[in-house]
Amino acid sequence: MRLGKVVGRVTLSRVVPGLEGARWLLVNPFNRAHFPQGAEVPSGLTSEPTLVVYDQLGGGVGDVIGFVEGREAAQPLDPPGAIDAITAALVDHVFHQPKAARPAPSP
Repeated sequence: MRLGKVVGRVTLSRVVPGLEGARWLLVNPFNRAHFPQGAEVPSGLTSEPTLVVYDQLGGGVGDVIGFVEGREAAQPLDPPGAIDAITAALVDHVFHQPKAARPAPSP
């Protein structure tokens, strides 16, 4: 599972049968460099490509979500559909505190 911030919604005029009425979100995935120390959710976009994610949990613009990609994304659908990423969690809080860099050994 990866984490990302919802930056928009997608509206479709046509869709594959079985996915009618689905919600689609634009999600910008987080990367390691995007997290400062502590619990503050970073602002702005990462260098990661923005994804279209199928959403059954009700994520909205500005929310942090957990999502899965690939074959696993289609597993919750019956029968499995033609999707590449799906919302797996609505994230309330992220706390990331990387290990402090060790000083270089003195010669």
